[in-house]
Amino acid sequence: MTGRYNRRAMVEQFALFEAPAAPGRPGADPAPAAVPADVVALGRALPALVHLGTSSWAFPGWAGIVYARPVPESVLSRRGLAAYARHPVLRAAGIDRTFYAPLDAEAFAGYAEQVPAGFRFVVKAPAAVTDAVIRGERGRASGANPRFLDAGLALETFVRPVLEGLGPKAGPLVFQFSPLGRAWTADPSSFAARLGRFLGEIRDGLRGRDALLAVEVRDAELVGAPLARALEDAGASYCFGVHPRMPDVTAQAAALGAPARGPLVARWNLHSGFAYAEAKAQYAPFDRLVDEDPDTRAALARLAARAIARGAPAFVIANNKAEGSAPLTLIALARAVASAAGEGRRA
Repeated sequence: MTGRYNRRAMVEQFALFEAPAAPGRPGADPAPAAVPADVVALGRALPALVHLGTSSWAFPGWAGIVYARPVPESVLSRRGLAAYARHPVLRAAGIDRTFYAPLDAEAFAGYAEQVPAGFRFVVKAPAAVTDAVIRGERGRASGANPRFLDAGLALETFVRPVLEGLGPKAGPLVFQFSPLGRAWTADPSSFAARLGRFLGEIRDGLRGRDALLAVEVRDAELVGAPLARALEDAGASYCFGVHPRMPDVTAQAAALGAPARGPLVARWNLHSGFAYAEAKAQYAPFDRLVDEDPDTRAALARLAARAIARGAPAFVIANNKAEGSAPLTLIALARAVASAAGEGRRA
């Protein structure tokens, strides 16, 4: 999601990520789809360190892929997660709602209760701390954001509730920066220094408690050695963003240098050449792959295999607007990851 978020986008996100209902309502919960035998085998063969997931689970068009039958979006948003988490390849899910407004620990705990032990959530930090400006209607900037990179606010409204509510099921906490403008992109070193202080203050506030912090940017000028050093010093990870605003995954990796340690974190957001609304119109109801992107798939598979080889997890979240159907994108990616990991072992 770019910085051009607005009231309509907020309403749509809240609809997709309503607070979960209490699990176990008899006869009301969506059922998982019958998954083909080869996909079941793929899930079993996929290394345990690999966590692939979609950026929401509330899509009726996934009937026959994730869910047994079509179920209204409002029902899936509240009670579909448990069925989603039974898919053999989908071991993660993204929670984007927190980009717009905070959730408390109780809401996160409600999600955690519905998924198995090995499942992980990738959660986005609030724009209140990652957007350099305050935005009004239609995303128009109305002035500088005084809480930009405010570690205290991030800890209070995001980091601590996520860790308390999700516990060991918390995966990467992603600080996604909307396009920051020339004031920041003209001096990447200054941004990296400010970011490093922010991440360090969060680490200090956690008092030794572990958290996987990740940073995603939407300005190509910021991707380089200063950012890589700041992340390494803070013990944080870069989040590869697959988005038309950014260079491709391979170019991002080259600009940052190969990490010697740490996980892979990636969000496969949007197919090149489309805006979100255009991709939604082109791909709905998200039940098939429309525009496959084999280059991105291969690049992410290679990065995942390298992470696994160094004993680190790999987290990839895919959007329907990447290729047309996020679950099918991830099944294809899982095959590529398994193949790349196997080649790495044989090398």
